[in-house]
Amino acid sequence: MTLANDNPIALLLQEPEGKRLEFKRDARSPRPWLKSIVAFANSAGGRLVFGVTDDRQVVGIENPLDEEERLANLIADSIAPRLVPNIEMTTVDAKTLLMIEVFLSGARPHFIKAEGMEGGTYVRLGSTNRQADAALIGELKRSVNGGSFDELPMPSLTLEDLDRAAIIQAFGTQRILDDQALLSLKLISHDQGRMVPTRGGILLFGKDRTQHFSDAWVQCGRFYGREKLDILDHAEIIAPLPQTVDQVILFLQKHAYRGADLSAIRRKDRWSIPLSILREAIINALVHGDYAQRGAPIRVVFLDNRIEIESPGILLPGLTIDEIKQGTSRIRNHVIARVFRELHLIEQWGTGVRRIFAEAKAEGLPEPIIEEIGMRLRLTIYLAVEHRSTRSGEHTAAQQEPGDQSRDQSRDQSVRVLQSLSDSELSASEIARSLDMPKKSGALKRAIKALLEEGMVEYTLPDKPNSRLQTYRLTEKGFKAITEKSAKKEQT
Repeated sequence: MTLANDNPIALLLQEPEGKRLEFKRDARSPRPWLKSIVAFANSAGGRLVFGVTDDRQVVGIENPLDEEERLANLIADSIAPRLVPNIEMTTVDAKTLLMIEVFLSGARPHFIKAEGMEGGTYVRLGSTNRQADAALIGELKRSVNGGSFDELPMPSLTLEDLDRAAIIQAFGTQRILDDQALLSLKLISHDQGRMVPTRGGILLFGKDRTQHFSDAWVQCGRFYGREKLDILDHAEIIAPLPQTVDQVILFLQKHAYRGADLSAIRRKDRWSIPLSILREAIINALVHGDYAQRGAPIRVVFLDNRIEIESPGILLPGLTIDEIKQGTSRIRNHVIARVFRELHLIEQWGTGVRRIFAEAKAEGLPEPIIEEIGMRLRLTIYLAVEHRSTRSGEHTAAQQEPGDQSRDQSRDQSVRVLQSLSDSELSASEIARSLDMPKKSGALKRAIKALLEEGMVEYTLPDKPNSRLQTYRLTEKGFKAITEKSAKKEQT
């Protein structure tokens, strides 16, 4: 294939598949590419190119005029609400390609008619399509209407369910906090002729927040080494969200001190983690977490070489990772964001992520990484100084002989894969990313194969084991193995 470098299709063929791009050899099996069309329309738009193999060989499309008409009819007949993307033909090396360009739709959520809205709504997650659950479908609808999850009233509750003392503690004496002020902050709202808390009010200052939002808390963990295998310390932070910021920072500081002189613990130059960056990242997770999702809390993981901050929910429709790195921002939780701004926890709208990257560069740190993994968003911040966290009597990785390291890696590989699947279904490439491994690692492939044979892990598409859309999930046996390992750690 010989193409001029300034040819738009040449540039497109050089790009990796991702949130806004997918290649198909042909369109003979409609369902997979219809899912992609739906996912593009619901997420951030995208392009689907037919006539290109997985290894980027241009094979073209036979009878492109007939195929173009067939694709248009299938899209019109199979997707609701009606979707009319652009379908174009382009020629490469005398071969014709078909390209469908889909834009973010203002009529979302779109779904495959034959599967219904509940079963046929898809979103784009990296280079794969994921079925949207009821909570995500609700967010897709709200994103069109302009509302947010945390503005909705909770009619089953009363104002007594708000912790007034916590509200006063957060705001201090800077303003009068009567019902009118709480209405202005949207911590409460009118519903059926009475005032009730909003979801944002309960998330921020609810007396029994986790009773109503079971995952609205922060799980912190300090692990040995560079993998999430052996835990050194952990904390469960269930406090009003504004107080949560400082409590998470205190947990990180507890494990960040690198000297033995405890009297100097408050000296700024003694910290070996970027506190200002981490504070911004924690605030960002609390403000933009999707509290409608169920399954796991916000997680802050401290490893020897990095800190990972993971929050529920993927990017809002219309956003990509590249765009938020450049400063594009949309607010998921209007009430929480407003209160954090009033408390001066947020300095300026839309600058948080950009400031994280700018400060990391200024401090000479590796560039942070933002990933959509499962139905969660992970921000990884790498450390300038590696923190050693070894137990008495154990060797560090640097002290081990090469043969010892090889045996340890072989023994731990399966456990690492099981751990990565403990929260959600993942593809092989997503497992690799979560473990900082090469996508085509032979060790990873062997570990997955062994776990499948042992019945610890199973395919989500058992009839298509080699499908490009294949993902893996824990079986009951695999879940039990992880639970037993965690119980043993706690006992030790």
